[in-house]
Amino acid sequence: MIGSRILVAVALLTLQFGMGAALAADKVKAVSSFSILADLIRQIGGDRVDVTALAGPNADMHAFQPTPADAKAVAAADLVVINGLGFEGWADRLVKSSGYKKQPVIASKGIKSLAAEDDKHGHGGKGHAQGRADPHAWQAVANVKTYVANIRDALIAVDAGGKADYESAAGDYLKKLDALEAEIKGAFADVPKTMRRVITSHDAFRYYGNAYGIAFLSPQGVTGDSEPTAKDVGALIRQIKREKVKAVFVENISSPRLIETIAKESGASMGGTLYSDALSDPSGPAGTYIDMMRHNTRLFAESMK
Repeated sequence: MIGSRILVAVALLTLQFGMGAALAADKVKAVSSFSILADLIRQIGGDRVDVTALAGPNADMHAFQPTPADAKAVAAADLVVINGLGFEGWADRLVKSSGYKKQPVIASKGIKSLAAEDDKHGHGGKGHAQGRADPHAWQAVANVKTYVANIRDALIAVDAGGKADYESAAGDYLKKLDALEAEIKGAFADVPKTMRRVITSHDAFRYYGNAYGIAFLSPQGVTGDSEPTAKDVGALIRQIKREKVKAVFVENISSPRLIETIAKESGASMGGTLYSDALSDPSGPAGTYIDMMRHNTRLFAESMK
């Protein structure tokens, strides 16, 4: 009797293991270029999708270089999602070398991009030509609604059986984005326009500024890979003093040295760590896109009081 019970238990465990393995095998394998896109895919794909981010939390996408392991992940993927707008300059090479036969999904498709600009304050960074697309479109919530629609449609294209699930999850997430948009606008409702000045490590928040009426200044350009001149930095310090900007911010992907120097020379305080091109670890303050936007907005608003 005991022996038969053991056999039954072993059979049940084997069946459960087999079912679990089958379910895992049936999941859509999605690869995203960076952590913010990975979160959006998870929000829409739910349990039907297994998501891998090539550049994970706190990773600097501007310095990212794919590895052979990344090529292997792309080759095995059912779906590859990138931001576009020139953000992943390595994407074409990676896809070609991996042998991936499909075209990557461009999450930003349909979004009117802003141009990265050079100006006397160092926007766009030394050597970055005017007219180059600014890739940081996710910094405006309205743009992320387009990302969601593109990701939803791409998931349906590779997994038609999940259409109802993807449409339902996307609809629920769009409602959350509507609430987030209202929350961000409300955070600055009582802040005079003359106080809406923010200094960040690199020029990643232009879309945020356009959407919510904030002027962003930075010593480095959209890619963060160029060193500003002493003249650029001096002009920025003088402007901080002249406009009485209270705080400057470093980003999780940037070295704090330059911003710390600017804070010391200008008399502004360090306002905290922003998340621009990458999420934090899941246990951090910006583990999801919505958490990231709330965290950044709170720091911005507090610096203007």
